[in-house]
Amino acid sequence: MNQASLLDHLQPSPAVVRQAIEWMMRLNNNAASPRVHRRCEQWRAAHPDHECAWQRVLSLNADLHSRFQALPASGAAFDALETSAQRLGRRQALKLLSGLLVAGSGAYLAKDLAPWQQWTADFSTRIGQRSGFALTDGTRLRLNTDSAVDQNFSARQRLITLNKGEILINCGSDAGSIPPRPLLVGCKHGMVEGLAGCFVMRQEEKHTRLSVTEGRVLIHSPVSIPLTVHAGQSYSINGQHADLLPEPDMDPGAWADGLIVTRNMRLGDFIAEVARYRRGYVGCEQDVAQLRLSGVFRLEDTDKLLALLPQSLPVRLNYRTRWWVTLQRNA
Repeated sequence: MNQASLLDHLQPSPAVVRQAIEWMMRLNNNAASPRVHRRCEQWRAAHPDHECAWQRVLSLNADLHSRFQALPASGAAFDALETSAQRLGRRQALKLLSGLLVAGSGAYLAKDLAPWQQWTADFSTRIGQRSGFALTDGTRLRLNTDSAVDQNFSARQRLITLNKGEILINCGSDAGSIPPRPLLVGCKHGMVEGLAGCFVMRQEEKHTRLSVTEGRVLIHSPVSIPLTVHAGQSYSINGQHADLLPEPDMDPGAWADGLIVTRNMRLGDFIAEVARYRRGYVGCEQDVAQLRLSGVFRLEDTDKLLALLPQSLPVRLNYRTRWWVTLQRNA
């Protein structure tokens, strides 16, 4: 049986189909990157199901593209059509390539396939997911919920770029390089250098928070000398300067162990933190937002976590739906 006939008889699993779609998205967004091409080729060669899913995704994508190219549209209208074609392709791919003919597959994909930024990143997590990765230099990464990171190692430096979310980094010794290459971590607000130990970076809209739990980290600035941050210190980096933060009311690295550890934290801030780990809406009324709580809370089940709050605070949970929860003052 030739390769074409063999591929016709294969039925790749939904997980393999998702991987094929993700590789196509990566290549579309990194067309000039030899590294991405090599990794995709290695993935295709690793198993016949991989190549089967890849070929069918290519075929489906080409068919959809040709159909939408034939439509009399231009400018913004054509862009909208092409976006629709991409979405349709992802939905149909799970149906046609995996035999997953079940109701609601579009919603299934919307929930399980990572957003565009996660698709093109070297390492990523979905909402509620936390994952660890070991790099070739001995560095270990932990990604928190809804995060995306790129890695770019060269002969002169090790560069990790935080595109979204939060990471915990245990610095590797880079024992294979003499001298060891600097370990740089970039984000949209600046650049830091891990000298030794362990640190957490959390990128938000207006600033990135750096918290050092072990060792030392340098904050590099284009307008001043590097700033050394020691274990136990936290800084806010906003692109112009770095400001020392007071002792936090939440352990910055506890999420790596699946925990939220609070010390006299505002309920409003606590709920905003919990919301990062679940889909839908969770919030609290203003008249209870200033209440304070301390404790250790497990992240593995946020519904169970929320159910603990009325046991220690004068609040009740109001579930409009499974995905819409509000904390209100207990009458």
